[in-house]
Amino acid sequence: MADVQIDDGIIKILNLEVQDPNAVAVLAEYPQARWAEITRKAIKIGLGYLKGGERA
Repeated sequence: MADVQIDDGIIKILNLEVQDPNAVAVLAEYPQARWAEITRKAIKIGLGYLKGGERA
């Protein structure tokens, strides 16, 4: 299980593991130096779809 914290408006995720062959294939198409940036953007976009949280 990943350790997720919110600190001063910043989401911090430690030890996140994603087991998804399709996601791995997409990420592998980019240079490794960009993986953190791409993953951060993907999480930001994905969390954007959850607007309203548990109330929705």
